[in-house]
Amino acid sequence: MSWKDTYQKWNEFQGLDQTLRAELDGLAGNDKELEDAFYTPMEFGTAGMRGVLGVGINRMNIYTVRQATEGLARFMDQLDAATRQRGVAISYDSRHGSREFAYDSARVLGAHGIPTYIFESLRPTPELSFTIRHLNTYAGIMVTASHNPKQYNGYKIYGEDGAQMPPKESDLITKYIRSVDDLFMIKLADQEELLTNNLMTIIGDEVDRAYLDHVKTVTIDHDLVAQEGKQMKLIFTPLHGTGAKIGSQALREAGFEEFTMVPEQAQPDGDFSTVAKPNPEDPAAFDMAIALGKKEGADLLIAIDPDADRLGAAVRQPNGDYQLLTGNQIAALLLDYILAAKQRQSTLPANAAVVKSIVSSEFATAIADHYGAKMINVLTGFKFIAEQIKEYEQTQNHTFEFGFEESFGYLIKPFVRDKDAIQSTVMLAEVAAYYKHQGMNLYDGLQALFSKYGYFAEKTISHVLAGVEGPAKIAAIMADFRANAPAAFAGVAVAAVEDFASGEKKYADGHVEMMTLPKANVLKYLLADGSWIAVRPSGTEPKIKFYIGAQDNTAAGIHTKRQSFEKAITEFLNK
Repeated sequence: MSWKDTYQKWNEFQGLDQTLRAELDGLAGNDKELEDAFYTPMEFGTAGMRGVLGVGINRMNIYTVRQATEGLARFMDQLDAATRQRGVAISYDSRHGSREFAYDSARVLGAHGIPTYIFESLRPTPELSFTIRHLNTYAGIMVTASHNPKQYNGYKIYGEDGAQMPPKESDLITKYIRSVDDLFMIKLADQEELLTNNLMTIIGDEVDRAYLDHVKTVTIDHDLVAQEGKQMKLIFTPLHGTGAKIGSQALREAGFEEFTMVPEQAQPDGDFSTVAKPNPEDPAAFDMAIALGKKEGADLLIAIDPDADRLGAAVRQPNGDYQLLTGNQIAALLLDYILAAKQRQSTLPANAAVVKSIVSSEFATAIADHYGAKMINVLTGFKFIAEQIKEYEQTQNHTFEFGFEESFGYLIKPFVRDKDAIQSTVMLAEVAAYYKHQGMNLYDGLQALFSKYGYFAEKTISHVLAGVEGPAKIAAIMADFRANAPAAFAGVAVAAVEDFASGEKKYADGHVEMMTLPKANVLKYLLADGSWIAVRPSGTEPKIKFYIGAQDNTAAGIHTKRQSFEKAITEFLNK
């Protein structure tokens, strides 16, 4: 159907949700907005779906969520009875509509006779990942838009290992989703009947306790934490999301008693009323934490996003100001501490492995090499890190020690199979305690790592291309890069180009090697000085992303080089 036909069908539906009806009536005559809302269904990929809340098939609303869940239910209907009866775990964040979307999902699954285990109130994404493994469910649903602004929501499906559904299963679910012809006729079971018939189980504190007991195992040096944890001042903010209860409890149980939660940001709030974006990558998200930190004289500020899978940090300088750390810098500090501490305790295995995404810093590679740990690079998406963990468990070729993505996502222990800001909060506090014990802070520690391993600086440039024409524009940019491959960036020669779509690595001298990673629409330019540039479309948003990984021997040189690369990319985009 054309977008006008689809719009007409929604407009004629008498039982349309009242809020959506009011929005639809308000769009009457606005063809541009109506086309954007109805021209195509929301994309459902390996990361699920994420989009603006509102009316239409290209928006997050009860009907598109029910459709996605109906697709999962039809997929599970093809499984054997025992597998289906393992059921689905469901959690949700503080965003508008999240609770309704979660409970509607349980009612759709219940109509198919599939049991669900749904949290009594909002819980973090990593706890949902843990819950799947803890309860041995077949799948999981997390209703969240992660770090996006307030007008967004999202929906992720997880597999039985606690990781996001792998591409094969995700593609099958997508086919079933697209087979749902009428979004308005999806059957919803009665919630009270589901509870009576044990097809819906409300879960809460008992799962929290199991998760927190595992988080306790993250701490490496208990004596250090016992000595420094009682006096190290820490500011913690969950940015109006799911991390307040679990995050604060995890810190207390680890032994960090002098932390203060930003009071204005401690309560769940779908409007995220104190921040423009609830994103720890955004410096403005730290404004309140910085103000409180200066008042309290805090050593460390930690902010986590609304579903508690990403973590950002800032550290106090001698002049009382705070320095924000990048995702790659946080990863370097965590990794160096983990490997060094285990080496001191003689608990670092000979087959230790670290896993990172292909667009994350080589800083971590230098650190892993120093301790004799194997660095594995995977495609962007934490599910690929989870795949490596699963492989290590099956083959025992390597022991997982740490995984991360540059976008502020880290995993310490694999009892979770996604980014885990709760684990990371506890571990980063321990790293800060380690440096404090030496009369240093995390920023001092970072400078020490640069002196030891060389200087690294990164930058991610996101170019938003929303609307009907957005996908075509993004495709054109990728095609232009492939057709007119740059020979240099800011005067630094390209030594090789990795095209993950073709699987080929082409060197400047003309010879070609085949790569082993799965196919993906990513280009990575390896430069002669050890730096690199990568470009890829976002998997969840209408963006094309450019990643800069600069490398140099001096502090002054690294920042000049990164700025030169950024200027070169900006000039290309302007062209």
